[in-house]
Amino acid sequence: MKLFGFWTAAAVLCLFGAWEVNGILEINEEELFYTETNASYYNESKAVFGNNALLVGLTLIKSAAAKGAVCLDGTLPGYHWHRGYGSGANSWLIQLEGGGWCNTVRACVYRKKTRRGSSNYMEKQLAFTGILSNKPEENPDFFNWNRVKLRYCDGASFTGDSEHKAAQLQFRGQRIWSAAMEDLMSSGMRYANQALLSGCSAGGLASILHCDEFRDLFPRTTRVKCLSDAGLFLDVVDVSGGRTLRNVYSGVVGLQGVQNNLPRICTNHLDPTSCFFPQNIIGNVKAPLFILNTAYDSWQIQSSLAPPSADPHGYWSNCRKDHSKCSASQLQFLQGFRNQMLNAIKGFSNSRQNGLFINSCFAHCQSERQDTWFADDSPVLGSKPIALAVGDWYFDRAGEKAIDCPYPCDNSCHNLVFR
Repeated sequence: MKLFGFWTAAAVLCLFGAWEVNGILEINEEELFYTETNASYYNESKAVFGNNALLVGLTLIKSAAAKGAVCLDGTLPGYHWHRGYGSGANSWLIQLEGGGWCNTVRACVYRKKTRRGSSNYMEKQLAFTGILSNKPEENPDFFNWNRVKLRYCDGASFTGDSEHKAAQLQFRGQRIWSAAMEDLMSSGMRYANQALLSGCSAGGLASILHCDEFRDLFPRTTRVKCLSDAGLFLDVVDVSGGRTLRNVYSGVVGLQGVQNNLPRICTNHLDPTSCFFPQNIIGNVKAPLFILNTAYDSWQIQSSLAPPSADPHGYWSNCRKDHSKCSASQLQFLQGFRNQMLNAIKGFSNSRQNGLFINSCFAHCQSERQDTWFADDSPVLGSKPIALAVGDWYFDRAGEKAIDCPYPCDNSCHNLVFR
């Protein structure tokens, strides 16, 4: 389990040498493996996304210290905010950053010396692309909204509230969430006539966990919805018959005092670790929720289904890096994973207010990357790219419940391959 303690190891590095060829984005295996989310490269790699992306500065939340709402190392949390204008001046998009979790004291001590645990190490500027872009041709429905990226520096999807004095660790994710929302409400978000809470990966899980809290910030007349991108982490058996991710989540929940901030409707009948898994809470989220996920999530294959700890002989090594190198039996195992995902969303999809976009790609996080969110060759379902599917759902232009046929039927995917 030491492996999971160092998910953030590569998060402090840019992804040198990332390139895309024929819809396949090649990256170092360790980058995605250790960071849990590929957010760390697509916000910083000009080689992939060009030089004209909007750069937005970091704002530290000065009022957070008095509330004990601090990063793992005690530094102030922060966000990047690009103000809305025109028809979007009173519309707000909050994007919760992803970046794994820390499940042991040792892992969290390591993490607090990275941007995932301290604002001292955070980039002073981030590129806003995809759903955060300010260009209508890149982001047709949300380009002129107030767009905020809340940085992630607690290691428990913004839900912990405890401390470890001996190791000088502050687990204050829930307080960071509350302090950030309070700060933004006082900065004008209280006047929003429409709002969307979104997040990628660990931030996608956070957008589910905090969705109803977000809804409750606003009057009933405000249109409030939530989007989870690559946040549908499943409680499934790995290739060795164990439950790798459940073991990690159990450590996160126990160490960081997460249990008190999980939905009571879940913890009343399930253990707290189970209630950190989205499959057990999405059916009870009251606000409209959109789940954007790949059926063959790269991170879950890499670090939950077939991590080296569950594959000591390396049987899955090539398949884990490149789906085209999977054997027939390995593909059958991955089809089983897809089936479990579809079963997990069955009840959720029955609600008219909810939305789905489950494509059969080997990828992870598709809303912040420009090439997957909205571009000439973006992934599509029913000829509709992700940005238009989300926009149609948010504005009630159309009901959106799109589920792809199984691999290998979709040739619009931008699949990840690892060197």
